[in-house]
Amino acid sequence: MITAKQKNRIEALYRERGTCLWNEPMAAHTSFHIGGPADVYLVPADDAQLAETVRLLRDLGVPLTLLGNGSNVLVADEGIPGAVLRLEDKPAKMTFTETADGTVLAEVSAGTSLSGFAREACDRGLADMEYATGIPGTVGGGIVMNAGAYGGEIKDSLTEVRVLTKDGEIETLPAEELALSYRYSRIPERGDIVLGAVFTLRKGDREAIRAKVLELSAKRREKQPLEFPSAGSTFKRPVGYFAGKLIEDAGLKGYTVGGAQVSVKHSGFVINKGNATCEDVKTLIRDVQRIVFDRFGVALEPEVRFLPNA
Repeated sequence: MITAKQKNRIEALYRERGTCLWNEPMAAHTSFHIGGPADVYLVPADDAQLAETVRLLRDLGVPLTLLGNGSNVLVADEGIPGAVLRLEDKPAKMTFTETADGTVLAEVSAGTSLSGFAREACDRGLADMEYATGIPGTVGGGIVMNAGAYGGEIKDSLTEVRVLTKDGEIETLPAEELALSYRYSRIPERGDIVLGAVFTLRKGDREAIRAKVLELSAKRREKQPLEFPSAGSTFKRPVGYFAGKLIEDAGLKGYTVGGAQVSVKHSGFVINKGNATCEDVKTLIRDVQRIVFDRFGVALEPEVRFLPNA
């Protein structure tokens, strides 16, 4: 519970700029459309206010939860204690600079839509981001989890990242220091907040790039349950297997708990069929994990992030 004194300090920082909402339901800010209220929901206007906010919350002892576009998270029905800090850049912040060797450096803010950045790069005839044109979320969130699809990943073109450290300092880190691998980076362990990044992109044939984007978009529409709220792929890909196939082979396509269901269109997705609760989804996930392990001896690890962490 945030005290009256803490509330006054936070409101003072957001009085003239940024967004500050109290007891804000997280179901309104997640792609799952699930989640109780945050004590306070904050959207800083810029990096300076972000840094001020992090310092203030630390000084006040108010717990802080970062949120990008809310597309890979499941929020508890009870909500999130403390402050939820959302990084959102509208309009998007992107610059493209050609280098002497013919490649292009794309500098992008963390709160920019990842799919929006990817589409802009493709429209400019720049290759290597086609895979991301349908990935929801922000650039910052994509970097934190090394987002990827259809054989492409953030790490393939990421050059450097600008972060706010847990000590309140701004640092630039080369991509090599992030230990990027399948759905992993060192950023959460370091306690950093991504502010922006630089990607190195190759020039390509604009029509070929556009054709690739259209092909991947058609695959997504055909195979993924985009018509229902979800958090995207629910489970990480087990080594040597595909999570969706294991779930389907276990006879769990369409398996339902309350308002949550294993999609009949793609078994790797858990969807909100209507009024699903966090507990519905968590129970379904545990059931799927247990049944798949009993049938095939494979432990499925959730890709979705649970908030608050539990």
